[in-house]
Amino acid sequence: MSAPLGDDVLGDDPTVKELERVFAELVGTEDACYVASGTMANQTAIRAHTEPGDELIADATCHISHYETGAPAALSGVQIRFVDGERGIYTPEQMTAVIRGEADYLPRTRLVWLENTCNGGGGSVWALERVRAVGEAARARGLRVHLDGARLWHAAIANGGASGWRQSMREYVGAVDSVSCCFSKGLGCPAGSIVGGNAEVIHRVRRFKKMFGGSMRQAGLLAGACLYAMEHHVERLVEDHAKAKLIAEGVHGVGPYSVDLAGVVTNIVNVRVDPGFCSGPELQDRLEAAGVRLFALSNEAVRVVTHLDVSLEQCERAVGVFREVAGG
Repeated sequence: MSAPLGDDVLGDDPTVKELERVFAELVGTEDACYVASGTMANQTAIRAHTEPGDELIADATCHISHYETGAPAALSGVQIRFVDGERGIYTPEQMTAVIRGEADYLPRTRLVWLENTCNGGGGSVWALERVRAVGEAARARGLRVHLDGARLWHAAIANGGASGWRQSMREYVGAVDSVSCCFSKGLGCPAGSIVGGNAEVIHRVRRFKKMFGGSMRQAGLLAGACLYAMEHHVERLVEDHAKAKLIAEGVHGVGPYSVDLAGVVTNIVNVRVDPGFCSGPELQDRLEAAGVRLFALSNEAVRVVTHLDVSLEQCERAVGVFREVAGG
């Protein structure tokens, strides 16, 4: 609340400018642009890298396809060509196999899209070597690569630990052309995401941020929270990862529930429920009635996410509620 303020539309809010400087320095990009949401970060990045009629390549579980209201088509005139990776992670060979050839009647493949961690993959983490391999294969064919790193903080913690996450962030971002990160998920901020890249890309991001209605005035009130979170809330993500494992291990095999325990590597737990017991939405309602709020992924699964506002004791209580609802 005490952050110095200006006018972000005019580019002179000092706290927003400081946030952009600190983030760019952290991840090793030339510049960065603060935006209102993860969707806006992704969509301004798509528009910055493409022109209408282009095509981007992404995994079939990608957030930009399932949770952003058709925005690539509506805002950028871009279509998505999907690959079927493993828990959201695909190979260079899968990517190159779907690059379009050169013909007047074909869309132009322009952009390769990675998501780390993968929401649709249950918080799965791309290995740095795989990111580099996909990036090298893409650039060898004249394509650009964007990393949807809404939860990149979690991937960096999973790879580098509490002491090495900064280096891990730089290595991930160094393997791509641009990156987006979210402050309002694991880091606990009220709002905001950021896009990092070279000066040319970020110049276009700023233009489309304004075009899409994302320019704010005294945005330093929000940016100040993001600066605080980067300084104080990243290392503690190891606690959220441990809480997720606690829930996964406590629920797996109880009554109608099952969890891919090896797949719980960050702060997301996908719990499958036997359809003979109830549906995912029904389980969501039963758990919420008992005091545990979560999200139904489908008729057969719910998603649990741990974060800084959920204590270890509450996680233990959640396991108990799962058991109670199962009748055990």
